[in-house]
Amino acid sequence: FIQPGTGVTTTRADVHWVVTEYGAVNLHGRSVPERVKDLVSIADPKFRDELLAFAKEKKYL
Repeated sequence: FIQPGTGVTTTRADVHWVVTEYGAVNLHGRSVPERVKDLVSIADPKFRDELLAFAKEKKYL
């Protein structure tokens, strides 16, 4: 079993669904640019423009 306080990581390929109070997206099989757009679409609207700008700056889009 995993002990309390142990770090746990996963790869992006392991994540299928992400759910927030703004929606849900299935990321399975999606490219990085598609994942970025999907995740931004379910982010708090007040942060979406900033997230898109950051993604473009980092060449994810």
